[in-house]
Amino acid sequence: MRLTVFWERMADHFGPGYADTFARDHVMAELGGRTVHGALDAGWDAKEVWRVVCTVMDVPRERR
Repeated sequence: MRLTVFWERMADHFGPGYADTFARDHVMAELGGRTVHGALDAGWDAKEVWRVVCTVMDVPRERR
């Protein structure tokens, strides 16, 4: 998954104003105790980060 697609999905689910705030502030154990930005900066694949976000935040299947 390209980062542009990842950020589009984040904005679609959380809203364009909140997606980045969530990505900077919400620490998830499933990302090794990192935020979305921290995981991406650490080299995690965007597709895997999106899967974690979907699981943790219970994103509906049709939006995954």
